[in-house]
Amino acid sequence: MRTIVFFICLLFIFSCIIETKPQKPDFLLGKWIRTNGKLEKTTYEIWSKNFTGLGFTLKEKDTIFKEILSIVSINDTLTLKVEGVNETPTLFQFTSQTDTSFVAENPTHDFPTKIIYWLENKQLKAHVSNKEFGIEFVFEKLKK
Repeated sequence: MRTIVFFICLLFIFSCIIETKPQKPDFLLGKWIRTNGKLEKTTYEIWSKNFTGLGFTLKEKDTIFKEILSIVSINDTLTLKVEGVNETPTLFQFTSQTDTSFVAENPTHDFPTKIIYWLENKQLKAHVSNKEFGIEFVFEKLKK
């Protein structure tokens, strides 16, 4: 009888241990346009269901800035990967996350060292910074 109780207890303990993987930030998905940029420039971020994104800035019809963004899992840790700005991709490891926000950091990078994305009042907001200064981005979702 003790053996049966022991195995039932073990089964109960192991069934309670559920390994959860971090969820990717689905609040990013969609097409966004920056509303707080300079008038002569238009900045967009477009995020797909596979958590790859494209950020670009137009001045009239010319692309003056472009970056490829992706949310990837490295060693079970979510990471924001930024390509196209530097020679090699820059990785920012998620340091905190909620259903509507995340903070990603790379203290060895010159600028930015910290990237924060959050959803507020149906706007996508981002803040990129290092210890010296930061830049705020406010995006509105484009209609389909």
